[in-house]
Amino acid sequence: MSKVGVVIVAAGSSTRMEGVDKTFAPILGLPLVIHTLDRFELSPLVHQIVLVMSKDSLDRGRELVRQRGYKKVTSVCLGGRRRQDSVRLGLEQLSACDWVMVHDGARPCLDEAMLQRGMEAANAHGSAVAGMPVKDTIKLVSSNQMVKETPDRAHLWAAQTPQIFRYRTLWDAHQSSSSDVTDDAAMIEALGYPVKMFLGSYENIKVTTADDLIIAETFLTSLYSQQEN
Repeated sequence: MSKVGVVIVAAGSSTRMEGVDKTFAPILGLPLVIHTLDRFELSPLVHQIVLVMSKDSLDRGRELVRQRGYKKVTSVCLGGRRRQDSVRLGLEQLSACDWVMVHDGARPCLDEAMLQRGMEAANAHGSAVAGMPVKDTIKLVSSNQMVKETPDRAHLWAAQTPQIFRYRTLWDAHQSSSSDVTDDAAMIEALGYPVKMFLGSYENIKVTTADDLIIAETFLTSLYSQQEN
């Protein structure tokens, strides 16, 4: 059986959270990152988890992991300056994994079905990214906000996480990339590997503002209710 490791990236600065550290912002009585960790801890697909955190959050994160008694979290490590640096540092902490899922710590509203879809797509194509078709018309604009192009919406998807890759492929991509990227799939694409988009969820939001906490709480309440039924 292939071994799956997870790198959960929670090393951001929460600059749009009005002074609140979103990693520990309370949702349904628990810190946000606990909801995210629980999804992967409970998944039968996952064998190992590494949590990557900022310097200011590291000790608190380690204490939360200890209190929850997670069996699969093998490391809570310090992140880097850029997101891709944090992912690379997380990869270094994984051991003997065939596959790696990279997930935003601030995306707590995923479920097991999404992880199953992702692994099926990754097994078939080597790399897979959660995403959803965009609902809005997208405009490509110039530096002075003049519209240059209106791409066909039928071919546009908003990328999410988890993003799933063969461990060795992602490791090689991080070693060879010197450009700043916004997600790991961009590195894989640059090397010429195929990347399959699989269906995520419109509820799989990334918490970036204080208002997002209210939305995430609504989505999580519904998700937990469905699981109980």
